[in-house]
Amino acid sequence: MPAQRLSVVVTRRLPEAVETRMKELFDVELSESDAKMSREELVAAMRRADVLVPCVTDRIDQAMLGAAGDRLKLIANYGAGVDHIDIQTARQRGILVSNTPGVVTEDTADMTMALLLAVTRRIPEGLAVMQAGTWQGWAPTAFMGGRVGGRRLGILGMGRIGQALARRARAFGMQIHYHNRRRLHPEIEEEFEATYWESLDQMVSRMDVISVNCPHTPATFHLMNARRLKLMKRGAVIVNTSRGEVIDENALTRMLRAGEIAGAGLDVFEHGHEINPRLRALTNVVLLPHMGSATVEGRTEMGEKVIINIKTFDDGHRPPDLVVPGMM
Repeated sequence: MPAQRLSVVVTRRLPEAVETRMKELFDVELSESDAKMSREELVAAMRRADVLVPCVTDRIDQAMLGAAGDRLKLIANYGAGVDHIDIQTARQRGILVSNTPGVVTEDTADMTMALLLAVTRRIPEGLAVMQAGTWQGWAPTAFMGGRVGGRRLGILGMGRIGQALARRARAFGMQIHYHNRRRLHPEIEEEFEATYWESLDQMVSRMDVISVNCPHTPATFHLMNARRLKLMKRGAVIVNTSRGEVIDENALTRMLRAGEIAGAGLDVFEHGHEINPRLRALTNVVLLPHMGSATVEGRTEMGEKVIINIKTFDDGHRPPDLVVPGMM
């Protein structure tokens, strides 16, 4: 009698190769519509699954876990960030949580650098003129941006992605500065010629570019609040490819409109896809629809990590990317 296969529910569409492999290994229920599940649909999915595969759009809180029943044993998150899942409650209920760290480091660092260049060199403004067919030809003072070489880049969160960004920024001749929970080892600082700032306020007030690369936790919510944003130089720009909640979006919008900050490049937003319309109307802002990890290679590798975590769990072992409360 063959062993019963794990019941796995996937909340969104995944790359075809990943879905195919899941069907080979598990009793999997795939998303056909790719629509975000409601709270009620997520709870129902958890009640009928041994393993749930959610993503960043699926907020799973204490009440939902309490209503999930006793069948669910693993939440194999498709993505590195897990701030949308109540890890502590899951652990208390005997539900393991895994994620996919390190897969999209290079992709996200690429996108951060792209946003940095797009804002400082006013690329969207030039693109808009070309698409509208209103370009009147070259002019000495048209679309003048700023040179990135020699500028001070302040990286908020010097983990995998922050270090990958530093490597790219160094190649462009930028000066690397950073603020982190813990100071890096001297050999890493030496590699990037990086300056550590224990005081985030002091770093923010001296940088030409601020890049947010830290996770969203209770400690980092609105870490870039109105007071701290006001410390930025008028000619500085801010880039965020991490989590929208780290920046007070309303305060940022007000300061961009007032010209107190020169520009912003944002791939993530405080309220998901509900973006302040005043922010969308600004010409000194580059907005992207959470594209930081959107490469075929990265998204496929994320799926492969999910499969490894589930298969390892199915074999009776600890998933290699198990998330431990308090470690994120």
